[in-house]
Amino acid sequence: MKDIIITRKRQKTELLVLLACFVMACLANLYAILTYDGKLSELFTSLGYVLVFTAALYVAFSVLRLIVVVIRMLIRKKKQK
Repeated sequence: MKDIIITRKRQKTELLVLLACFVMACLANLYAILTYDGKLSELFTSLGYVLVFTAALYVAFSVLRLIVVVIRMLIRKKKQK
């Protein structure tokens, strides 16, 4: 079997994207708490929901990035012909 090597740069990029998704999820949670006059303790008690939302954002951004890569590949193939 061929080994798949993930470079240090790619790992760092993916971790930064995941961190950005987590920050966006936390900010959305904070906005909801402030909008609906919830207790600030909900920041910690709803951490599970924030993690699930983080994963959903990460998957959505990954799909969007994949679509962009495929479109770029198709454009390059058309230019070569």
